Amino acid sequence: MNYPVRSAERFGKQVLQLMHDTGHAMFMILEAGYFTRYVFSKRSRHEVATQLYITGIKSLGVITVVALFTGMILALQTGLALKDYGQEVYIGSAVAVSMIREMGPFMTGLIIAASVGSAIAAQIGTMVVSEEISALEVMSINPNRFLVMPRLVALTVMMPILTVYTNILGILGGALVGATQLGVTVQAYMDNATEFSTNTDLYVGLFKALIFGIVITGVSCHQGFMTTEGAVGVGKATRRAVIISFLVILVLGYMITRLFYI
Repeated sequence: MNYPVRSAERFGKQVLQLMHDTGHAMFMILEAGYFTRYVFSKRSRHEVATQLYITGIKSLGVITVVALFTGMILALQTGLALKDYGQEVYIGSAVAVSMIREMGPFMTGLIIAASVGSAIAAQIGTMVVSEEISALEVMSINPNRFLVMPRLVALTVMMPILTVYTNILGILGGALVGATQLGVTVQAYMDNATEFSTNTDLYVGLFKALIFGIVITGVSCHQGFMTTEGAVGVGKATRRAVIISFLVILVLGYMITRLFYI
């Protein structure tokens, strides 16, 4: 008799905890957004530049490989299906629209969440368990300004840029497969790609990338600040940051697509 009650109680606690965590992350991002007015101050300038370098330049290697092969896989699978109908020339539009609308921001978001987001959660979590955050507060240094704001600026700036880079490489990867394996010339591929992709597709993709950057910052920083249990807790916070970021990116990607195209 008590089992349904206990189950309902546990579910209610989980819902309340989820609402609490979501609210904390949102207010943290809002406060960090307020502090962006100090982005060019002497105290913040160096940290912002460091985070831009970590998010952008140090992520280029893995993004290059993933973007290139994502475009190649899309072109190969689409081309094999269209070849049965003699329409393989249309792989250009399929790859371009898929990359610009969805796969570009989606793959970039997953890569940045796994690499940069996990590092953010681990770094802040380590600072929490070693009481460095408490030391900042004792020195009257706001952790959201000192830690969250530079990362928020870096991710919101670099995510759209990296997404454009991913789109370009994905489309070029598709052109390579089309020219070498499907008999579609590069000129025909590019003409078809530019004919069917629109500015709306590009803007929606960049909007997704911007939102994903904010989400990754909020989730990763929140999980870092909520770290407990020492070194074990840092590992748990890092894992939760990546998993939650992946799930939110998937859900928001679908919702944004539905908002603009249905």
